[in-house]
Amino acid sequence: MTSSPASSGTRLASRLGFSDRVFLGPAARRIAARIDEGLDLVESTLASEVKVADPVTDAATRYLYEAGGKRIRPVLALLTAQLGDGNITPVIEIAAALELTHLGSLYHDDVMDGADTRRGVPAAHAVWGNNVAILTGDILFSRASQIMSRYGDRAMRLQADTFERLVMGQMHETVGAQPDDDPIEFYLQVLADKTGSLIAAATQGGAIFSNAPAEYEEPLRVYGEKVGVAFQLLDDVIDLSADAEETGKVPGTDLRAGVPTMPSLLLKTGTSDADIELARRIDDGVARIAEGADPALLDGPLAELRDHEATARTMDLARTWTSDAIAALAPLPKGAVREALTRFAETLADRSS
Repeated sequence: MTSSPASSGTRLASRLGFSDRVFLGPAARRIAARIDEGLDLVESTLASEVKVADPVTDAATRYLYEAGGKRIRPVLALLTAQLGDGNITPVIEIAAALELTHLGSLYHDDVMDGADTRRGVPAAHAVWGNNVAILTGDILFSRASQIMSRYGDRAMRLQADTFERLVMGQMHETVGAQPDDDPIEFYLQVLADKTGSLIAAATQGGAIFSNAPAEYEEPLRVYGEKVGVAFQLLDDVIDLSADAEETGKVPGTDLRAGVPTMPSLLLKTGTSDADIELARRIDDGVARIAEGADPALLDGPLAELRDHEATARTMDLARTWTSDAIAALAPLPKGAVREALTRFAETLADRSS
């Protein structure tokens, strides 16, 4: 497989199809150009860090990197770094370390979720087996920690705290809500831990390691976490999309695999006979698929869920988290960076409407 990111260079517009809506005006376009330059440096760092001397290990560690990715976390780290000294070496390397952490988590997630594909290619565990996929993720986590260790205690604490939350989020998703837990609040916390924490590390890390004013760090952390939750809520809506070519996913992939999503959880709060019956049919289908039945048996119920008010309520919830993320930016100075962060959140909220 040829590494398109490393060989052809990385341009922001190709990474984020909506970048023309995020970076508006001359000042914002200048920032976009600086992020482009920084992304090229991040890509070079990633290309170097995913290489391992052992040939078997090398093929596995490069596998998902070479499959592509939007590099949203490095983009956000580079964007918030423009509040400080910009694309300095610590920012580039911290951005790369966070992307390696994200990349390693994908290997683990696909094993735990039994995913068939990732980034348009067979999942790593489908190629090498579960053990190799898990160990490959571990190697990438190790590489990320090695990079972070170059920048002292602050960087190591950021990495350790973020990694702990990633693991706790996955643990809670795996074990599921307990009898005393509110299922909706429990699920939102899982999203905050599994996705929000790493995006928050990127937005906060860009400020920290660019020497931006310290008072920007907490607002950027809150912004990143809330954007991450909104992103995943929208993913739950996209998961039900009927257009597999557009989304790159089989409709209902998560639910067919038995992974709860917000629309299914909100459906179960309904008290009408129709809601109760639809929830029962979905649960019954998930159980039968787990026993080896054809996943297509859920096509009908999932189409009904897609058009159900529970999915519309999920969109509304995502917009609320987006609005809260934007509100968190109030302490930042007005200007191109704050405007770009605002438009980034708004554009994410528009991506499934």
